[in-house]
Amino acid sequence: MIPALRDFLRSLVEPPPPGEAPVSIELATAVLLVEAMRADRGTQSAERDAVAQILQQRFSIDDGDLHDLLAAAEDRSRRSNDFFSFTSVLNDRLTQPQKIEIVELMWRVAYVDGHADAGESHIISKIAGLLHVTHGEYIAAKMHAKQGR
Repeated sequence: MIPALRDFLRSLVEPPPPGEAPVSIELATAVLLVEAMRADRGTQSAERDAVAQILQQRFSIDDGDLHDLLAAAEDRSRRSNDFFSFTSVLNDRLTQPQKIEIVELMWRVAYVDGHADAGESHIISKIAGLLHVTHGEYIAAKMHAKQGR
């Protein structure tokens, strides 16, 4: 137990391992969108396509960079045991309206299949809290995403 706690605390203050890029706004956003995608047990290619489309539009990146970003986000999503390293980057660098937009984008991924299940709602709610998005902002983002389907 103590070694695991020590490793966790060390991971918060140490730089990323060699060969692993620091967390950028693009990577943090991509990981959170992938988390919304993975929260649906029946992850479909439509959700992955939606994540790719959102990232390409939001960051104006070409197909090669998009592929690399999505692969890195999926890898980090699988290996991470929390969201702090991603949400802290966004909290430090984004305005409140931009953080609300991230939550709305997560809801758009969740609604690709026409509905959001409990797993998706749980993850998005948890991340919204870590982004300091109020409950009212969270609900407004959810409703806006649902209307935009």
